[in-house]
Amino acid sequence: MDGKAVRPFQAGDLDAVMEIWLSANLQAHSFIPEEYWRENAREVRRLLPEAAVYVREEDGVPVGFIGLQGNYIAGLFVRPDRQSCGIGGELLQFAREQNSCLCLSVYKKNERALDFYLRQGFRIKAWRTDENTGEQEVSMSWRGER
Repeated sequence: MDGKAVRPFQAGDLDAVMEIWLSANLQAHSFIPEEYWRENAREVRRLLPEAAVYVREEDGVPVGFIGLQGNYIAGLFVRPDRQSCGIGGELLQFAREQNSCLCLSVYKKNERALDFYLRQGFRIKAWRTDENTGEQEVSMSWRGER
């Protein structure tokens, strides 16, 4: 193995994954108060081990992860210092190999993520307001060729 792999989440990943979750959310969502993310971290930490989470690691250290609920991408996060290195694309490709269609929601103001998903072949399906933050969200979907 080359030290880089996507694998199922393990209990020992929890601290590293939560660090990635918080730092990536704070970086990508400066338009949402920092306290929103910090307040939600405890609930995410509690629920994460119950979800279908896959970790991308480098030399045994998690650098990104994707959470799936069936074909819904509940989250895709990459450590800020490892973004734009292809890790998000690898995680997305892993999810595509498991599903013939995928869907997700992303904040409209998170232009970097919105552009990423559009480049990856996702299409905008709907707009809505997130009742927790008051921010506009974009619902997107991707359908593979099978």
